[in-house]
Amino acid sequence: MILTTCPACAAPLAHTAPRCVRCSTRYCNKTCQHDHWRRGHKQICKKIHRGGNAELYYANKKYKEAVAVAAEACADDTKGQTCFICTQALHWKTKEGLVRGCACRGTAGFSHVSCLAEQAKILFAEAEENNLGDNAFDERWDRWFSCSLCEQEYHGVTRCALGWACWKTYVGRPEGDWARGAAMMALGNGLYNAKHYEDAFAVKEAELAMLRRLGDSEENILIVQGNLACTYGELKRLDEALSLRRDVYSRRLKLNGEEHSSTIRAANNYASSLLGQKRFEEAKALFRRTIPVARRVLGDHNDLTLLMRRLYAVALCNDPGATLDDLREAIETFEETGRIARRVLGSAHPLTKKIENALRQSRAALRACETPSAG
Repeated sequence: MILTTCPACAAPLAHTAPRCVRCSTRYCNKTCQHDHWRRGHKQICKKIHRGGNAELYYANKKYKEAVAVAAEACADDTKGQTCFICTQALHWKTKEGLVRGCACRGTAGFSHVSCLAEQAKILFAEAEENNLGDNAFDERWDRWFSCSLCEQEYHGVTRCALGWACWKTYVGRPEGDWARGAAMMALGNGLYNAKHYEDAFAVKEAELAMLRRLGDSEENILIVQGNLACTYGELKRLDEALSLRRDVYSRRLKLNGEEHSSTIRAANNYASSLLGQKRFEEAKALFRRTIPVARRVLGDHNDLTLLMRRLYAVALCNDPGATLDDLREAIETFEETGRIARRVLGSAHPLTKKIENALRQSRAALRACETPSAG
């Protein structure tokens, strides 16, 4: 369940919490249920039931809100364009506007969230119905969070809207169903991308609790713990983020080895936490060990490789003991990764913008160090 707090008192809900018999709204106890009934639930209970019961009703509501936010945020970029799926400017049924949040440029990549969601739903349903196998499952599931044209992941509010679309599509399935669990992850990552960190944290905690309850694999639990640690970091719970990321990285090395993409990502996350705690030498040492592995295994054009190299350059610049050679190495790294990011991800991508901003700052820092002080 994504509705993780009692609607009457806002207390955290247990998985076995009592429910309204009609609409399945959960409460921490019968007292709260009766109180909420008197305070207005009586008037909307039937409406929630007709909307598919509490979880789906809430998901549909949040989905519509997220689509509106995404369309408004993309309005300037999408003006005068049409959806590459339905070829219309306004969606024929919902009248929603267009979005774009990938690496497409020019007139490519504009779409309606509803069209993207329907495309993903149909493709994944075909894979299920025809039992196409794991590779086809993964490729088609990717349409819930990545563009079919440029093959890069969506970001920001577009990713968030697709997360809600994915969740409302599969929330009615049994708790142990693969698609339902993957949809919960898509929602948590979408909320994180839109910087709704408190909401993302609630979803990721619920997902981790579900996996433990189901006795899921170490691999899947590590994925969720890695995502949860990222959210700890954004919520400024830095000690918890560092501890969990250290643990995930250590377990990844044992489970997958240093050349696995998941281990590389775990190393990047751990080094990022070290950087956030201003433990620059440890962060730089870990980046220096791992970046050559990432470049060899993933390639220089991979977004994770670009992210790691950016953070390494940030560590070089921000270290109070940085030398002129450190600053020059950082600038060279920013320049090279910036060129790659603009070509692969586009100039509007958040990572590209971060690299370019860091490049300007590091050049200014180098000029300040090279210019003799007056007097």
